[in-house]
Amino acid sequence: MSARTEATKRKLFVATLALIGEHGMTGLTVDDIAARAGVAKGTVYYNFGSKDGLVDALLRYGVDLLASRLASAGDEDPWQTLSQLVDALLVFFADYPTFAQLLVSELWRTPGQWHATLSLVRDEITSVIRTELQRLADAGRLPDGVQVPTAAAALFGSVLVVALDWQVFQPARTKDEVHESVMLLIRGLRGTP
Repeated sequence: MSARTEATKRKLFVATLALIGEHGMTGLTVDDIAARAGVAKGTVYYNFGSKDGLVDALLRYGVDLLASRLASAGDEDPWQTLSQLVDALLVFFADYPTFAQLLVSELWRTPGQWHATLSLVRDEITSVIRTELQRLADAGRLPDGVQVPTAAAALFGSVLVVALDWQVFQPARTKDEVHESVMLLIRGLRGTP
């Protein structure tokens, strides 16, 4: 992807999220998106075909941004990597709270308009978490009976909802305080006080 295309996608991503945050999905129009992003309406249609195509592409774009942040997490100790993943998720959702709202509202809508895209989103993100949990399971560091896929989905969902709760209801808390609260829950998996 060229630098210019990347810059245009980023502008459209930010503009769309701002408009969704202000007016919700219902009132979202291509005209408004283009105006907010400072691009011609034709640019949206040329690149995405429709508003739905734009939202679908931007969901994927947002996940790519999130996945790139998660890819930077890594440590020999899987518990430390999980801590880094939680931190990366919290920072991302603090940077893009409307993206988190969109994920929460659309992920569990049955069936939602972007269900197929969001299933891929969910799978991509939870697979990163699942890898670290599997490392712990393989080392015998998870309690018997913990189902790794379920635990990965639970951790992702928990951090997503906690991040929204933090942004909406507890904005005075620091990211480090929220991170430590989540990590206390995670540490409970291994029986560490």
